Amino acid sequence: MTRGVLPVQRIRVLELRSVRGTGGGPEKTIMLGAAQANRATFDVIVCYIRDRRDDIFRLDERAAGLNIPYVEVHERHSFDVGIWPQLRRIVNEHQIDIVHAHDYKTNVIAWLMGKRMGVIPLSTSHGWAGESARERWVYYPADKRLLAHFPRVVAVSSTIRQILLDHGGHADRIVLLLNAIDSDDFKRVEGRRETMRRELGYPPDQFVVGAVGRLHPVKRFDLLMEAFAALTPSHPQLRLAIVGDGSLRPELEAHAARLKITDRCALLGHRTDLVDLYQAFDMVVQSSESEGAPNAVLEAMAMEAPLVATDVGGTRELATPDVHALIIPRHDVPAMTRAIASIVDQPEAARTRAQAARRHVEADLSFRARTRRLEALYEELVRTRDAVGAIRGVQDHA
Repeated sequence: MTRGVLPVQRIRVLELRSVRGTGGGPEKTIMLGAAQANRATFDVIVCYIRDRRDDIFRLDERAAGLNIPYVEVHERHSFDVGIWPQLRRIVNEHQIDIVHAHDYKTNVIAWLMGKRMGVIPLSTSHGWAGESARERWVYYPADKRLLAHFPRVVAVSSTIRQILLDHGGHADRIVLLLNAIDSDDFKRVEGRRETMRRELGYPPDQFVVGAVGRLHPVKRFDLLMEAFAALTPSHPQLRLAIVGDGSLRPELEAHAARLKITDRCALLGHRTDLVDLYQAFDMVVQSSESEGAPNAVLEAMAMEAPLVATDVGGTRELATPDVHALIIPRHDVPAMTRAIASIVDQPEAARTRAQAARRHVEADLSFRARTRRLEALYEELVRTRDAVGAIRGVQDHA
């Protein structure tokens, strides 16, 4: 042990998140992080605030599949004060040191828990992608100001880090930690492609353009459909498969009908077999107008799927343009159309980029390495708390 540095004993972390339905990209980061925690030193418990009215919530099943410690706090509505006795009980029973929040609601809760229960509040800022006026004009501005008072905030991209700085955040309190992926799980398996394509009904001569994400306005699947429709006259072998569910499903179905691509475009809904689905895709498009550090980009790179992605959020920090992926401006349907056609028409160049992307994931974007860096942050926060406590104890004694 280094002289003057307090030893860190076992550290107990509560990952806290509030979300409806099947969630989104942060769920992958939270749950994989808990699954890969160093259990010799860390107890990581995943806690979701679950609305009793939410009848499509499935995150408990995902946690069970990963065999990670999981608890729930149940609320009757979004402002239910009845969550506080439940949270206090969890903190006391598990002797929680750090509450790690992941959205604007749990950021407020973690901050208040720090004041009331003596835990250390920490937040990972995944971005602010909501569309409601209340989110854009009330919740998000308040969230950015609140995060300036946290002892540490994890930003998943340089763009998010800069936004936090612009809203009063301290440079020495904001930690840049890109999203990552478990490349051992997300990898191609010989023979699985043919099996999945048969299951999905895609014959060998069809070229499948895949996309993954919540059916949410920010994902701009409507623009992807328009780019796809523009290509179908010259590329009749193309098919589009969108994986995910959400409130926009009826609108997207109607949009596909207007574009006359219903027979070529499949909305596959929420799926838990993502790795298998990626095996069936000939390429992947990420069409979002806003992102933090997009998991869909990481997944496509790990799966060696030729990739087109919009230049938003931390995409360039994950994928180097023209080396790992084709990066296009957001909202640019003609550019998206050209990029998709380029991958179809120039398969060797596309394959070279996809292979380079896989190597980049293995070398630089390992989830195991990300988890170790996050655990070092946990240790720093607990060590600082203990050092301050020791100093105060000496002062009180004096």
